[in-house]
Amino acid sequence: MPSFVFLMIIGAAAGFIATRTMKLQTDIPTTVVIGMGGALVGGFLLRFLVAMTGWLAGLVGAVLGAMALIWLWKTYISKP
Repeated sequence: MPSFVFLMIIGAAAGFIATRTMKLQTDIPTTVVIGMGGALVGGFLLRFLVAMTGWLAGLVGAVLGAMALIWLWKTYISKP
């Protein structure tokens, strides 16, 4: 788990970049809070997207596997 000082530095950097990009003039504590809040929101959003991608990849893999089994069944086992 990152230390509080590390989070403050990352939060300050992220807040500085975000506030300058959005043309928002804020003081240093507000900039740090914006950066830390953005890191939390971005982290949750990224975890959600990765989880959804993982779930969707599992579904696609399962469908492809089932299709392969059906093909094998039709090709080699179920001959009329």
